[in-house]
Formats: sequence, structure tokens, C-alpha cells
Amino acid sequence: MKKLIFLVIIGLTGTLFSCSEDWLDTKPKGQADLPTFYAKKGVNDLLIGAYADIDGHNNQTGEGWASSVTNWVWGSVASDDAYKGSNSGDQSQINAIEGFYVDAANSYVYDHWRFYYDGVVRTNDVMRALVLAKDMTDLEKVQVEAQARFLRAHFYFELTIIHGKVPYIDEKTPDPSLVPNDHVLWPEIESDVKFAIDNLPLKWNDKGRASKWAAKAFLSRIYMFQKRYTDAKPVLEDIYNNGGFSLVPSYEMNYTTKNVNNSESIFEIQYAVNDGFTGNAAMADGICGPQFIGSSGFFQPTHSLVSAFRVDNSGLPLLTDTYTTDDILPYSKTGASVLYTGPVDPRLDISIGRPGVPILDWGIHKGDSWVRNVNNGGPYVNKKSMFSKAEKGIVSSLTGRVFLNANNYRKYKLSHVILWLAECEIEIGSLNKATMLVNQIRGRAKASTIVKFDDGTPAANYKVEPYSTDFASKEFARLAVQMETRLEFGMEGNRFFDLVRWGIAGDVMNKYFSVEKTKLDYLADKHFSTGQHEIWPVPQSQIDITNMNGDILVQNVGY
Repeated sequence: MKKLIFLVIIGLTGTLFSCSEDWLDTKPKGQADLPTFYAKKGVNDLLIGAYADIDGHNNQTGEGWASSVTNWVWGSVASDDAYKGSNSGDQSQINAIEGFYVDAANSYVYDHWRFYYDGVVRTNDVMRALVLAKDMTDLEKVQVEAQARFLRAHFYFELTIIHGKVPYIDEKTPDPSLVPNDHVLWPEIESDVKFAIDNLPLKWNDKGRASKWAAKAFLSRIYMFQKRYTDAKPVLEDIYNNGGFSLVPSYEMNYTTKNVNNSESIFEIQYAVNDGFTGNAAMADGICGPQFIGSSGFFQPTHSLVSAFRVDNSGLPLLTDTYTTDDILPYSKTGASVLYTGPVDPRLDISIGRPGVPILDWGIHKGDSWVRNVNNGGPYVNKKSMFSKAEKGIVSSLTGRVFLNANNYRKYKLSHVILWLAECEIEIGSLNKATMLVNQIRGRAKASTIVKFDDGTPAANYKVEPYSTDFASKEFARLAVQMETRLEFGMEGNRFFDLVRWGIAGDVMNKYFSVEKTKLDYLADKHFSTGQHEIWPVPQSQIDITNMNGDILVQNVGY
């Protein structure tokens, strides 16, 4: 699929889908005429061009750090999971996102908006060309439309969870410059995804195409954002019972290149390197790895996330909300030993590189010397997107940003479905079933391969156990599922959005700032304002351009 994408883009000279600064209706010089694509081959070329935007990067909108499909900036750095990392002055626009003092002129706000509307334009081009294609069967047309609408829903979903109310422009919109942002686009997004569910096949031969199950997982997530548990539950149960997916036996298998497109994966973003094309890997995440393997030291796990993996003597997570400076784990600045000896969930050292603990086959994490700037990002590194030393130059890039690698991003997994279904059971179903579902995830964690030193001894005091009795109350069950979600999906770009949809973002983030400022001075005096910071601004440049035609776009509260 990735090879198809870039062959098509090269064939179209990289200009067909470009947008001007106003993203609305000015065609760039050299843009191909849409009638060129009113045939089966042209339609499929347009579709592949739309798929090319799903990883968050294209040649028209820069390297895509603001628009990465992993949402490492908006979903993790904006949460209590990750620091920006690197140096303070490098990509300094992210500092404002991390500290919640963004304004509408922030370049990351603009780049996110610009990129995802580029994706909308691409999908609308598919829809317009499809109507006029003469050499396609009805089935071929409906399956192309279903894929295009899945992708359009994806682009609008990402716009919605970042910017809130955005203008809805489809293939029939006569004048995009007159469309207001007067409502949240859940009905339009749902309509596209439901069409995809009704018309996509269960499976494709091409890895990376959207399937019926991918669309159902997507619809479930849309419902979860709206707390529509009654609607989400049957869809999730269908995936869980009938999708044919199964948890991989060991947790780390979801984060290794040799286990991409595995039995747990419902929808993966496909990455490739060293195949003759640039941009086939996660270009938008190319700065996010540790320096010692060729990256720029961005996107580092927080002390808060590391401390969350502590467990009690029964192997259960600590669910209290009394996080203080005493809960920050000690660490050796040279990596000479593992200073914290209390019990921890083994997913900690599968997810995060800690001083004193082996990082894959790269050796023992040497502490402060292995990070770019410990005063700006702490001592930890994200392991989930890494490759092994033995794979260097094979599944990692040989040129340019050499951290780029073929470790796919698992957008939707069965583990997501299980924990979303547990949430639904808590709210409208059975606490017994919710406990059973959470225990499936914890049971897999218990059975997973642990990190060991070269002599075969465990690298830390690992302990994890399922809950021995059913959750006693909804309140306790919510805490348990929220913690399990954090442990299972840490550093995967979901945390901030989970905090928002759970309604606890303000409380969690302000507690986080009050504690973490004792380790990183730049977090002092930072504050999350409930009712404002759940979403980000509409770019001021877009308001200025569009509102030349009248008061069309409205800025979000507080910006």
C-alpha cells in the first residue's frame, strides 16, 4: 500500500492535491485538472493520494510534526504522559501547547488545520471524480466511495478533537469560503463512517486499506467521545465477538517491526523505509526518538507516567489521586543501577527506557548522557516506536532522519475495543463483565515477556495480577479502567483526549503541573482552564481570510 501511495504521488508530480494558504479554492500553479481523473485508474490514483495523507505528512505541508497521526504533540505532550523534550528553543511552538498558553497564531495550530483540510480536499476530489467515471462497476464505485468517506471522516475527526467546531465542506459545497463553523460535526462524521461500515469488505489483500472492522472501531471511538455508551456497546461487542481478532500473547509484540499487522491489529498505518521513496515512514515522528539512535530527542515520558506503573504488593495499580513529589521515582543519573526497587507493572520497561534498564539490544540506559537535555525533558525515552540495534539500516532509514523506521502505528487494536467495552459495561451494563474485560488486559500483561539483564535476571521488581474480585462500585471501576487505559496505551497519543472525554482534564493536569514543576522548572505557573483548554484555537489566519466575506468563522472561547 505504501509503495502504491508514493508511486501515485510521484506520477502526479506532488501538486494535484496542494492547497493554497486559504485551503479553500485557489488552485496552485501546475495543478492537474480534475477531468483527467474521470476514469477508473484516475479515481484510484486520487484515492491512493487521499490515503497518503493518513499518516499526517505530505510534501505540501512540511514534515508534519503538528499533524502526525500518532498525535504525539496534541495527545501526549499536551497531557501528563509526555514532555516535549529536546531543548527549550527547538520547536518552541510546542512549549505553548505543553503549557496551555497557545494563541491563535501558533504555527502548530495552523499547520494542523492546514494539513487536515488538505486531506478533506483530497477525499472530496475522489468523490467528484467518482460520479463521472464511466468504466467502473457499481460495486467498484461504492467501495471507493466507502474508503474515501472513511478517510474524510478521519480527517474531520482529527480537526474536531483539536479545534472543536470546524466548517464542513464536502464534494457538493458550492462555495467553501461561505461555510461557517457553527456546530460540532459529529452527525456528518458519523454519516461517513456508517456508509463505510455498510459498504467496506471485512478484509483487503492490501494492508492499510480501511475495512468494515476498522470503520466499526472508528465509529465506536466517535460514540465514546460523546459518552454514547448505549450506541457504542453493541458495535464494540460485534468487533469483540465476531471480528476474529485476538490479543497477541505478549505485550511488546504490539511495538516491534517483526509483529506488524498482527492478530490484535484492526487498523494500522503502514510504514516503510529504504524502498526508494522518501516519506514512506512516520516522517511526522522523525524527531521523536532518542539521540543515541539518530533522532532529535523529542517526546519523552514524564515522571508522572513512570510513577503510574507502580503496583501494590498484590500486583494491582495504585488508584489513589494523591500524586505528590514523593511519588516521583528515583533514578541513577549514570544508569549504574535501578534505584527504585518497589514492585512495578512490567509494561513500564516495555514502554519506557529507564536509566539502568536495558533498552532492547542497545544496552543499559546510561542515564542523563543518553538524553538530549535532561533539564528540559527528564531522563526517560519512549521505546514504543523504536527499532532494535540489530535492525538498524534494515528497518530503519539509511538516509535523512535515520530514526525513521518501519514500525507501523497501530491506530485501532483489539485492546482498545476491550477497554472501551469495559467502560460501557461500567456505565450501562455489568461490573462483573467490566472486571472480566480489564482482567483480560492485565492477564496478558502478566503473561508477557519481561525485560531482563544479560544474565537473565529481571531488570526490576515486576509484578502484575488481575483483580481477584469484581469491581465494588462504578466509582472504583471508572478509576480502574482509566488507569488501565493509561498503562496499556501510554505514549500512543490518546491520553489528553481520554482526559477530556472523561471530564477530568482540568483536575489531572493542574495536579500534574503542581508536582512536575519540582523537577522541570519550565512547568511552573502553568495552568489548565476548564471550559477553554479542552480544545485549541481556530487559526487566526483562517479567520482573517474567510471573514473577508463576512463573519463566517468564529473563534473558540478564550482564544
